[in-house]
Amino acid sequence: MLRIWGRKSSINVQKVMWTVGELGLPHERIDAGGSFGGLDDPGFVAMNPMKAIPVIDDDGTIIWESHAITRYLCAQYGAGCLWHHDAAKRSADDIWIEWTQTSLQPAFGNGVFWGFYRTPEAQRDWPAIRKSIQKTGDLLRILDHHLADRPFIGGDSLTVGDIPAGAQLYRYFNLEIERPSLPHVEAWYERLCRRPAYREHVMVPFEELRGRQSF
Repeated sequence: MLRIWGRKSSINVQKVMWTVGELGLPHERIDAGGSFGGLDDPGFVAMNPMKAIPVIDDDGTIIWESHAITRYLCAQYGAGCLWHHDAAKRSADDIWIEWTQTSLQPAFGNGVFWGFYRTPEAQRDWPAIRKSIQKTGDLLRILDHHLADRPFIGGDSLTVGDIPAGAQLYRYFNLEIERPSLPHVEAWYERLCRRPAYREHVMVPFEELRGRQSF
C-alpha cells in the first residue's frame, strides 16, 4: 500500500494528498513534521536525507519532493487523465509546475504566507510583505490570461499541471490581503472547490499556523 509521511496542514503534503484523492488510491498517511516531529528519526532520514515532508513509499519506491511525487503518481496511476500521453501536451503542464516552483511559491508561499501569516506581528517586514503581495498579484494576472480560454491549466480537464498552483489558492483567497481582479483564476478556483478531493485535502484550516515559524 502507498504510504505518505507528512502533516495535513503542510501545503506540500496537500499537493500529494489531493493527487491521491483524485486518483482514488488506497493509502496510509503518517503524521510527520511540525509538532509531530519524526524528521530526525534514522528511518526517516534514510528515506529523505533532507529531513523534509512529504515522502512516499509506494511498495518500495521511495520518493521525496512534492512535485516529483505528484508527477510520479500521475504517471504511474493517472495516465490518460491527470497525465497526458502526449509529451507536447504534458510539457504545458510542466511549464506551470515549474512556474509555481520558481515564481509563485517564492512570492506567495515564502513572501506572503510565511512573511505575513506565519511570522509574529512584531517581527513582520512590511515593505517586503507588500512587495510580495504585489508580485503575487502580478504573477496571478499572467495565469489569469492563460486561463482566459480554458477551464483548467492543461485544457478541458484537470491534469497534473493544476495541482501545484491550485493548491496555493485556498490560502491566497482566505488571507486578509489585497487582491487584484482575477476573473479567470477565480472561476478556476471555484471549479477546484467543487472537487471532493480538493475540499478534503487542500481546504484545510490553517489558523493553527498563524505566527508560527516551526517547520
